[in-house]
Amino acid sequence: MKTVCIIQARMGSTRLPGKVMLDLCGKTVLWHVIERVKRVKNIDEIVIATTTGKKDDVIVEEVLKYGAKVFRGSEEDVLSRYYYAAKENKADVVVRLTSDCPLIDPEVTNDVIDFYLNNNNNLDYVSNTLERTFPRGLDTEVFSFEALEKAFNEATLQRDKEHVTPYIWDNPNKFSLGNYKNNVNYSHLRWTLDTEEDYELISRVYKELFNNEHTFYFREIIELVERKPELHNINATIKQKRL
Repeated sequence: MKTVCIIQARMGSTRLPGKVMLDLCGKTVLWHVIERVKRVKNIDEIVIATTTGKKDDVIVEEVLKYGAKVFRGSEEDVLSRYYYAAKENKADVVVRLTSDCPLIDPEVTNDVIDFYLNNNNNLDYVSNTLERTFPRGLDTEVFSFEALEKAFNEATLQRDKEHVTPYIWDNPNKFSLGNYKNNVNYSHLRWTLDTEEDYELISRVYKELFNNEHTFYFREIIELVERKPELHNINATIKQKRL
């Protein structure tokens, strides 16, 4: 059984254009995402799924330097981009991550994958987002290729095609769903990258914790925020865009 992590990335973000190429401690956001995902034990292959647009050539150039694979597909129909990337790379299990999460935790992601693999006989889809208990920015979705193919073949709404998985988790009558929960609710914390305020917070976290010799994890960031609560206030008022 082959588990492929597909990470969507593009330069054309509406609120913070080019965010995946922003600098964090001398490396791009995209570099950090890929390096952190490389530490996830249960992933066999990493594929960066970007668009065929000229502006995303820079992403392809960067990814090839980092030792990951690239797939180029539709900018608007991200569901089709995921489906064809998964099909081309012969994925049995798909792990969906996004490139605007440079604090993604390899252990949390691995635990979500484990939860799926231990229950894949009766679950089509598992995430830690159906009921949020982790900070936003540690989002991990895991699903079978068959579930992805069914969504690709049946989804008609623009929202479902733009955001990949809503067709799956909006149809519990068609798919068996599972949620991976933390034992403490940290869902009020925002660690994703979508605004200047997010970038300021994440930059501060990296300056405090990043070291080329080791990767810092979810618990270390929690300890930092608890020691320095002013960090949380940097982006506490930012609202997530609605689907």
